[in-house]
Amino acid sequence: MDTLESGALAVPGAELYFEVRGSGPLLLLIPGGASDADVFRGLADELAACHRVVTYDPRGISRSPLDEPPPEPPSDTWTDTWTDTWTDTWTDTRTETWLDTQADDVGRLLDHVGGPGEPVRVFGSCAGGSIALELVVRDPRRVRLAVAHEPPAMGVLPDAARHAAFFDEVHATFRREGVPAALDRLRALFGGRPAPELPEAADNNAFFLSHVMLSSSRCVPDITALTAVADRVVMAGGRESRTHDVHRPAAVLAQRLGRTLAEFPGGHSGYAGHPALFAVRLAEILADARPVRG
Repeated sequence: MDTLESGALAVPGAELYFEVRGSGPLLLLIPGGASDADVFRGLADELAACHRVVTYDPRGISRSPLDEPPPEPPSDTWTDTWTDTWTDTWTDTRTETWLDTQADDVGRLLDHVGGPGEPVRVFGSCAGGSIALELVVRDPRRVRLAVAHEPPAMGVLPDAARHAAFFDEVHATFRREGVPAALDRLRALFGGRPAPELPEAADNNAFFLSHVMLSSSRCVPDITALTAVADRVVMAGGRESRTHDVHRPAAVLAQRLGRTLAEFPGGHSGYAGHPALFAVRLAEILADARPVRG
């Protein structure tokens, strides 16, 4: 592994902990759920041979403390109107605020570690995948490729209302019975299996259940905007999670964008369980990316 550098960046309302390792083209890894930079440690070490890899703790997670109270999470009742047709807009004001804040944080971090405008390739998993898609729509000249691994964009599914009710119930269970009971309910999203133990600097499950889960699962990407940059988008999923609900949005989005779904080793968190094999697959995708001029 190349020398690891770490630091903290002040952003509005928080301070972001970040790590940079390796040399070469800039590559940002965005964690999802309750995860932090540590979840990518093995993957980043593998990729650092050919990339300058940036990892970080999202605001409110592990070593990225908030300096103001987090926004109130959406209510336990899904109030948006869902139909059986596709939607190309963000569906909830609080969801849009969450996504904007996350994307703003990443933009500031990239300016800090790479300088304004330096080209970057982005990999994001789970909620990090939704952020990666937002970044390439916002600044396609800078984001040369966005790989979104199983983003929880359940709103693109024809049974979106069922999934909305499911996440509402998980959140309500968390408020009534606490973290373990809520996580047990959440297992249904992953084929009924318990969540694997992940390398994380701290236990962020309470923050995730309270302030991340509902907003991230409500994200519905702007399909029209993504179509315009589809040559810079790779939708991805795990080989072992193909039958899980969490995999379905990636497959649907790939179809909508006219792209082939890229398969990765392992399941939803294959990057942690199989970092070496996962790195090989990701490096292949990054190498095949068509250069963007200008």
